[in-house]
Amino acid sequence: MIAPNDMTLDELREALAERLPAHAVFDGWSAAALAGAADELDVPADRAALCFPGGAIEMIDAWFAAIDRDMAARLGTLDLRSMKIRDRIRAAVLARLDAAAAHPDALRRALAILARPDHLARAGKLAWRAADAMWRAIGDTSVDFAWYSKRTTLAALYAATMTAWMDDDSEGFADTRAFLDRRIDNVMAFERFKARIKPDPDRHFSPARFLGRLRYRIQG
Repeated sequence: MIAPNDMTLDELREALAERLPAHAVFDGWSAAALAGAADELDVPADRAALCFPGGAIEMIDAWFAAIDRDMAARLGTLDLRSMKIRDRIRAAVLARLDAAAAHPDALRRALAILARPDHLARAGKLAWRAADAMWRAIGDTSVDFAWYSKRTTLAALYAATMTAWMDDDSEGFADTRAFLDRRIDNVMAFERFKARIKPDPDRHFSPARFLGRLRYRIQG
């Protein structure tokens, strides 16, 4: 194991990210929280600061990346290949939410910062990255438009579930889990609906075919 003082800044950033939320609970996403995390690793606070030149938003970014790694590790213990796609999605969302909810107050503080107007673009990027990480963790290999549509849908699903979680005081977040199940049911029903109304490629309107038929009728 590499000693903290021998780590590269990228390695130190990851190590600090895992410790930051415990301090952000009390000090917010601030220099004080970073100093506390640095003290745990016995590295100078000024060196730790080099890992997050953008301040709070970069600390949150690094923590969310740590959550993605935690989520992937949790999913790695499951037999995903034997699961239906809806069950894989449910497992991914819950794995990420459980990892994030380990520090609920730090998460609420982080979301409040991301909700600021000047951070909305960054928030969107982080939501997209989370959705991509979840799809990759459950084995998605889609390409082209499907790649984008899956991530857009999952990002919205996760954001809605996170909102439900913030207001949930039920035991074991049972209400949030029930909310997630309903939203997945809605998404799957919509996907089935789209599949039913998707036109047969052979029945698409073709000007050439139309003119050919018209010419045949005229000649007949």
